[in-house]
Amino acid sequence: MLKKVAVPVIDEFAMFEFGVVCEVFGLDRSYANLEPFDFRVCSLHPGEPVDNARGVQLIAPYGLEAMEDADLICVPAATIRDEYPEELLEALRRADARGAILLSVCSGAFVLGAAGLLDGRECTTHWRYANALQRRFPAAQVDPDVLFVDDGTVITSAGTSAGIDACLHLVRRELGSAVANTIARNMVVPPQRDGGQRQYIERPVSDCSDETFSELIDYLSGNLHESHSVAALARRTHMSTRSFSRRFVAETGVPPMQWLTTQRILHARLLLETTSLPIDEVARQCGFGSATLLRHHFDAEVGVPPTRYRASFARTPEATAAV
Repeated sequence: MLKKVAVPVIDEFAMFEFGVVCEVFGLDRSYANLEPFDFRVCSLHPGEPVDNARGVQLIAPYGLEAMEDADLICVPAATIRDEYPEELLEALRRADARGAILLSVCSGAFVLGAAGLLDGRECTTHWRYANALQRRFPAAQVDPDVLFVDDGTVITSAGTSAGIDACLHLVRRELGSAVANTIARNMVVPPQRDGGQRQYIERPVSDCSDETFSELIDYLSGNLHESHSVAALARRTHMSTRSFSRRFVAETGVPPMQWLTTQRILHARLLLETTSLPIDEVARQCGFGSATLLRHHFDAEVGVPPTRYRASFARTPEATAAV
């Protein structure tokens, strides 16, 4: 049973990510008929200020001994550094050895890695730090695309609000959907997807520095339903096909057709969430041409078929009714 929660903070901790775990586990929600957690904020030197490097100081009432019997230890983000306090790393190792659950938010994964707790595990962190995490801890299996990874007793999450997804997922896993949904409603955030559904970060439209490609991106974004080819797009920008493809990758990081497919999937997700359009019509408006082609690309990109996605994330009664 998940009852005792400890949150160790170190200098240069990130205030938002710290606030995420406080919001999920630290508030007394007995008004909603939820039993409060035994919530403990701890530091190496209890009673002394911990500086977050942004002009805010926090005084933790507990020392690291508060971690010794915690069911869950949440490690919030902090500035990435070469070394972390050995006392903290040892406390995390002891917690892992006795079977406590460890959850990191964003760059908190580097603390778990420094303790040797990511070796052989699937994990994630903010996409900006994913390569650095993999280089520093080569035995870890870093996935830069997912919002969080549940690897049993170790849960790692991507940046900022992905920590909310991970925390709510853990509550759902340990305490059930009713408790997780109650917390989500009181936080005014959508309930997270069920634990068996892979969650991907949405890839936004690229911010191009080249005016020609900025205009092209705007054009494509407004005409996803139309058929496009690399040759036609190259002619539109007055380039050879080879030059166009090379410069498109330089501007966006991906080939033209891959970029187009991703944007079509993002548009399909929006339509599935907010409209009651039949799947065939969603496919047409997104430029896939057929429901079969939409299902193929959607499942490959998102991890679930369009109908299951709509069932989980429909935001309106009309969209829900279309499931």
